[in-house]
Amino acid sequence: MYFMSASDRLSRQLAFLSEADRLKSVVRANVLMDGSRHENSAEHSWHLALWALVFGAPPAAIHMALLHDVVEIDAGDHPIHLPQDHAAIAIKERAAADRLYPILPADQATTFRAVWEDFEDGTSPAARTARMLDMAQPLMQELGNAAQTEVERDIIRALLATGRPAALADDWPGLYTYALGLLDRTGARLDADTTARLRFLAEADRLKTELRATTLFDGSRRENSAEHSWHLALYALTLAEHAVRPVDTDRVIAMLLIHDLVEIDAGDLPIHTAASDRNAKAADEARAAARLFGLLPRDQGAALHALWTEFEAATSDDAVFAKALDRVQPVMANLATRGGTWLSYNVTRDQLETRVGDKVRRGAPALWDAILPQIDAFFTAT
Repeated sequence: MYFMSASDRLSRQLAFLSEADRLKSVVRANVLMDGSRHENSAEHSWHLALWALVFGAPPAAIHMALLHDVVEIDAGDHPIHLPQDHAAIAIKERAAADRLYPILPADQATTFRAVWEDFEDGTSPAARTARMLDMAQPLMQELGNAAQTEVERDIIRALLATGRPAALADDWPGLYTYALGLLDRTGARLDADTTARLRFLAEADRLKTELRATTLFDGSRRENSAEHSWHLALYALTLAEHAVRPVDTDRVIAMLLIHDLVEIDAGDLPIHTAASDRNAKAADEARAAARLFGLLPRDQGAALHALWTEFEAATSDDAVFAKALDRVQPVMANLATRGGTWLSYNVTRDQLETRVGDKVRRGAPALWDAILPQIDAFFTAT
């Protein structure tokens, strides 16, 4: 029997997470709510997971949201409003699953694939919830598109009549009626709590246009904060066993889904900027948190605001681990791009250790130890 060493196990987990970065380059038919561009499958997966969190879906449905489109790395996206050969798509997606999940250690490969297959099967309660949200989220995103055309409205109307979203008439009749009301401009209304949640989730769409200093792992463009948040949540799902102390994985995932929402108002500030600038930004982020979480129903907004504050304070075990992941993912991107933003900001080996390494070691020392040889090799060569 073959026994995998701890280092080999972690290497395979990190290889999977690096491969997952490619989902950020898979373009979908949906556009952002500001109409500026088509979204990609990674930021869609983040937004869907946020919908699941806000609407109280079980953790299993959030896991599905994070994993459901990973196969599109190989199989691509297939717009639901166009004729499709669904049998051929299923074959392509299964082949993608055959390649992608075995990158992981065998136990996680089995677990993650089972999550994806559960979503595809769509019969378990969690899968039914995830699939319902996966119809509702793109629908409301399209209906909120500021640049929507009459042709696009006709497409939405047809989908609500006979396409996949037509199932919302039975699964979520209130939202279905509301969507028709938006199309027909009849002024249909929802209850106050659902209205507040939809307002918050629409505002969250703006995170997809907030660019970070770090690039994608292929160096093709700068990463945005929404797809970064998806990637970190996937890091948490994959790497929780490496936390220095046991953590509640689903709380960590929730933290990472919301941790950068404040950048909608406050913007991103790279870790390698001056300390004075980082200190000044804290006040901007606090105001942003009050505004954004204040859009939600009072109790839910307070709970998520508290979770964000816990992440920022980084004193609980969950937050310490979440912070470690938030620091290590950009390091992996910079290593993949031969230095990336380290070159732009003239980062030294000592600065990287102080600003990043110390925080990663505090929450997940095995992660820092795993990538340290690559870090040392880079700085030795430069």
